Amino acid sequence: MNAPDDSPDGASATSRRPRVAVVFGGRSSEHAISCVTAGSVLAALDPARYDVVPIGITRDGRWVLESAEPERLRITAPDRLPAVDEQAQPVALAHTGSATDLVVQEAGQPPRALGEVDVVLPLLHGPWGEDGTIQGMLEMAGVRYVGAGVLASAVSMDKAFMKVVLAAAGLPLMPGVTVTARGWADDEAGQRQRVAALGYPVFVKPARGGSSIGISKVRSEDDLAPAVEEALRHDPKVLVEVSAEGAREVECGVLEVLGTPGGGLEASLPAEIRITGEHDFYDFEAKYLPEEATELDVPADLPDEVVARVQELSRRAFEAVGCEGLARVDFFLLPDGALVVNELNTMPGFTPLSMFPRMWAASGLDYPALVERLVELALARDTGLR
Repeated sequence: MNAPDDSPDGASATSRRPRVAVVFGGRSSEHAISCVTAGSVLAALDPARYDVVPIGITRDGRWVLESAEPERLRITAPDRLPAVDEQAQPVALAHTGSATDLVVQEAGQPPRALGEVDVVLPLLHGPWGEDGTIQGMLEMAGVRYVGAGVLASAVSMDKAFMKVVLAAAGLPLMPGVTVTARGWADDEAGQRQRVAALGYPVFVKPARGGSSIGISKVRSEDDLAPAVEEALRHDPKVLVEVSAEGAREVECGVLEVLGTPGGGLEASLPAEIRITGEHDFYDFEAKYLPEEATELDVPADLPDEVVARVQELSRRAFEAVGCEGLARVDFFLLPDGALVVNELNTMPGFTPLSMFPRMWAASGLDYPALVERLVELALARDTGLR
């Protein structure tokens, strides 16, 4: 089914603006951060260029037609995080064979088609969104979408598998081990020995989490069990890594180049995160709450040769995982000058405090232009194998 002639812009189906479904919320622990990201993106999308439809996914997985009010999706206090409106009208993607429509389902009324979806902007962080699940659904529905495909999304979401792929590509990494819920329950002593072999301090984190939720820094074996149990509350697979003591935290953005055969890659100027105040590392509060917990150097004060190395490794990591569209690659710059990859994020945050848009702004691509480029990249590519 094509878009109806009475589409919101009054244009015909052949001349209408591309319809962009901004999907956010979701079932993961990063629901609120996804909402904040969506608020920023909704404010940046040009309504004269795109017909924007905000779609929220509630915490229990229901899709609803959301409000396009960016102010409602901001963090106003530590205990007042935004969430998808659970009372909003249900909505679904309906695949007709030639197109995929958005359909509103109202109680006591026949389904109402909003028109064909040209591209989905899946601003979902964490499992059930950033991990290849929604990407697979969109591939099956034949809908273009922003960002990495199924495999790259799944590999990058699972930090344990991501390290395997990056190591196979010859990229430098911090040593680590994986602890599963079953392994911890069946052989806690054996798991403790594996961690002890790394040497303390270590970081304990959910393998498929994000936004620093469930992460702990452990300085001795006495504190290991509570940290593992906290991480297991968020994910039955836990990654334990050596702490990069004294390292500088550096990040770099990667974008595909629009219109380049073979998918050329562009790397941003790197940025640096410096933790201040009482925060021991870049935790949730330091990332998202409006307080003086961090200092962000955009761009980072680095020698030219280090900048070039960060950009080179970022492009290599992007290609190793098979990313598309965009990614943010995080590094540790160790005291001896060595660079190691910390992780790769296929859907980095777009909140006002987020590093990805800041790095691109410092590189000459402002926020609205960045969002537009991502949408145009998605519109220009096919679904299916590529």
